Amino acid sequence: MSNVYVTRLAKIPDPVRVSRYRRAPELGPRLLFFSGGSALTGLSRVLKHHTHNSTHMVTPFDSGGSSAILRRAFNMPSIGDLRSQLMALADETVTGHPEVYQLFTFRLPMTGQKRDLLRKLKAMVDGQDPMVRSISNPMRRLIRHQLGYFLEAMPKSFELRGASIGNLILAGGYLNNFEHLDPIIFLFSKLVEVRGTVRAIVNDDLHLGVDLDDGTRVIGQHRITGKEVAPLTSPIKRLFLSRQSDKYVKANSLLRKKNRKLIRKADLIVFPPGSFYTSMLANLLPKGVGTAIADSQCPKVYIPNLGQDPEQIGMTTDRLVLKLLAQLRRDLTDECDTNRLLNFVLIDSKNGVYPSRLSQGTMNELGVHVVDIPLITTQSAPYYDATLLVDALLSLT
Repeated sequence: MSNVYVTRLAKIPDPVRVSRYRRAPELGPRLLFFSGGSALTGLSRVLKHHTHNSTHMVTPFDSGGSSAILRRAFNMPSIGDLRSQLMALADETVTGHPEVYQLFTFRLPMTGQKRDLLRKLKAMVDGQDPMVRSISNPMRRLIRHQLGYFLEAMPKSFELRGASIGNLILAGGYLNNFEHLDPIIFLFSKLVEVRGTVRAIVNDDLHLGVDLDDGTRVIGQHRITGKEVAPLTSPIKRLFLSRQSDKYVKANSLLRKKNRKLIRKADLIVFPPGSFYTSMLANLLPKGVGTAIADSQCPKVYIPNLGQDPEQIGMTTDRLVLKLLAQLRRDLTDECDTNRLLNFVLIDSKNGVYPSRLSQGTMNELGVHVVDIPLITTQSAPYYDATLLVDALLSLT
């Protein structure tokens, strides 16, 4: 047996290729995304109609929102973004168990009294709540079991207002499976017929931290994004992991073999839009990720954020590309050509607002091809159009 590398001339978008994938999504290509947050929700809802073989590596390091309440209560990884990505890829047709989808996306009222919320949760566990009762066995039994495990472990002071039932089911499954995410993610995926694979990049209970150019150190994802607290006032110098959320305790994290295999088998690796540091680069922090990407023989593409990402303070678009490459190279012990780490930058310079104009000279020096095509419509602006973006990515496979 011999290995032969074959190149082809790609047409972007390629209507014939896209149409072929649409007709048989179960045979679609293995696109792999280093995702996190809600930036990919719209794209995923379009993508699942073209391929059921995409993979989404999600960071479990978030420390804000409802996930923070679960993390504090159980010292566990963040699961909110995992649930969101599972829901975005779920089969929303009649054959995809819409009653389960409805339950997993339901949130308890923000204005409810604690005793009323607890009563509703207990009714779900007992199978008496209409939303649970409408689900047929054995799915109803499985859901009740995981939710019951959460209820049994739930601290008395736990805040149920606004809680996502999907998050509580995932948390119960995590606790019930010896504090491992994969078994409950697998079960969750089957219950809602997820059209793809969703994985936490690691199973570790760790927190994000950054060192800023002005010497300040900030720990906690929610303190970095500029969404729950005031945005950073100095550029980020370094991103790292900490064992604690209130002070720096050095942490090491290792990419698991099953995730390494998924990266190496991908047909296209995508560094997508989203919070640059806390969503995208955070996925590249565990040891082994950069090596697995370099070892993968498929094309790699970066799609810069549109508009203002508070995490990108002081960054030009060129520097974003260079920062991505530098983060990947931190995992490598040997010199590595750029073409093993990044091949394309996908932009719409006519309609998109970026931190700065991308320098063609710098990209030529790196050997990175700039694909500048329409990706934004009047309806989607100031964001990418999900259909145009999916068509472009599928055309690169």
